[in-house]
Amino acid sequence: MQTVSFKDLGRMAYQEAWDYQEALLARNVEVKSNRFGNSFYNGNDTTNYFLVVEHPDVYTLGKSGNIDNVLLTDKQRESLEIQFFKTNRGGDITYHGPGQLVGYPILDLEKFRTDINWYMRSLEDVIILTLEEYGIKSSRSAGETGVWIDPEIPGKERKICAMGVRCSRWITMHGFALNINTNLDFFNHIIPCGIPNKAVTSMQKELGRTIDENEVKKIVKKNFELVFEVQLDLFQ
Repeated sequence: MQTVSFKDLGRMAYQEAWDYQEALLARNVEVKSNRFGNSFYNGNDTTNYFLVVEHPDVYTLGKSGNIDNVLLTDKQRESLEIQFFKTNRGGDITYHGPGQLVGYPILDLEKFRTDINWYMRSLEDVIILTLEEYGIKSSRSAGETGVWIDPEIPGKERKICAMGVRCSRWITMHGFALNINTNLDFFNHIIPCGIPNKAVTSMQKELGRTIDENEVKKIVKKNFELVFEVQLDLFQ
């Protein structure tokens, strides 16, 4: 069983967490670059990581996202004290903030499976299994990344977990954002993930009560180990 280094970053500004991810990814890419063309390289020198974090209010736009999906002017956004970043991940516009669990796996897929589709579906499975433990039935929506509730019922589709990743030399970064006790009003100022006429929800809204976020974190960790068949070890 492979080991993945786990770290809870607590509440951290988006730029700081992004820089941290980039540093870990660059370290792994450098290992691969130094071994490039070496027939003895088997990928064992790279390190897998799984970071979890909560961000202050921020909107992030994917590299192929449409800025028109941001419904606020810069001045309006600044007056609400919401940061904004254009990122290098896939996907469109989304919101991160308090009450949301953000996960950033930095995995060498050459140690797992060199298949981005498999990786994304595996991330979705982690969240689907977690929600199932709370009695929330969730699934995928055809052609749309992330985890949804009632995706097959027109007018009732609602996303509970957004996803967007980057992959370089088969090393992943960015990841998922699961709405736990998230203030959903912030999604009213964007077209979430660039998908019009579909709602966003949270565990709190679905269950009608405040959810223990540390408990959710523990369950996500357990299901991450189960789905990816790894053991999470703390690192500093």
